[in-house]
Parts: sequence; C-alpha cells; structure tokens
Amino acid sequence: MSHGFEIEGLAKPPEIPATGLIGALGRLMEMINTAIMFLSSGALLAASLILCSSVFLRYFLKIPTDWQDEMSVFLLVGATFMCAAYVQSQRGHIGIEALAGLLPPAVNRVRLMFCDLASGLFCAFFSWKSILLLHEAWVDGQTTSSAWAPPLWIPYSLMTIGMILLTLQIFLQLFAAFVRKEGNHD
Repeated sequence: MSHGFEIEGLAKPPEIPATGLIGALGRLMEMINTAIMFLSSGALLAASLILCSSVFLRYFLKIPTDWQDEMSVFLLVGATFMCAAYVQSQRGHIGIEALAGLLPPAVNRVRLMFCDLASGLFCAFFSWKSILLLHEAWVDGQTTSSAWAPPLWIPYSLMTIGMILLTLQIFLQLFAAFVRKEGNHD
C-alpha cells in the first residue's frame, strides 16, 4: 500500500443516492460546485495576470500600482472559499487517515461520519460568524485601508457563501452516509 487511494473509503468521493430528496440536493450541489469551480479557475487566472502586470508596471515601467494587490487577494479569497464545497465533495480536504488502514471498513465509515459531523458543526459555526461579519461590514460601510478602499462586504460575502456551501456539502454527505448505513444494516 504505497498511497491512501487504495484504502477503502479514503480518496473516493462519497456516494450520494441518485433518487429522493438527498439525490436531488446532491445533483443541485454538484451543479453549483461545478459552476463555481470554473468561475474560481477564472478568478485564479485573473489574479495571476493582475499580479504579473503589477510586477511589470512597478519594476519595469516605474508606474505605481494600488489596486492590484487587494484585487488579487479578493480573487484568491473568493476562489479558496467558494471552491471548498467542491473539494469536500471529492473528499479532497486534508484529513488524518493514518487509522483508516487499520480499522475495519464498518468502523472506518463510523469514523468518517463522526469527522463529517464535527467538521459540519465547525463549518456551521464559521458560517454563522461569517454572516455576522458580512452584516457588520455592510451596515457600517467598512472598506479596506488602502487608497483604493474597496468595500469589505465583497470578500466577506464570498467567504460567507463559500462556508455555507461547504457546510451544506458536509451535511449532505453525512445524511447520505447515514441513509446508506441505515439501508445496509451492517
């Protein structure tokens, strides 16, 4: 066993039922995650181009740049948070899998369900705090401290939406695993 992809239940995306409410929610999340993944890929490309142009303008043409760094950070924050649900749908987030190979498959499924529950609760709390942060930035009209001064509700909204989608994805996977477990009667 040279890598974790060979261990049952590790790198495989969780199976979402094809029918019923969970199946419909799974398909909806898959469509949303795929669209966001492509938009975020564009955001990463845009951030790269903006940073490269900034370097060229600053060091070769001696033209000061003010907005490029913040714009790139906004794009990178957006891409990071918005893609989190897609990465979770593929079980691509970092996890401690040292025990997975030692545990029987049934125990490993329970371990994954427990990890999903703990992660889901943490992400739900993070989502709630993100909503409060977004609301505060919106109501108070908060901006960055640069000369460009873009409103902070922009990155906070991307963070909030991304965390809500991640929370929904985790709980969708958890409910699908619970339904599967109930149907299997291990």
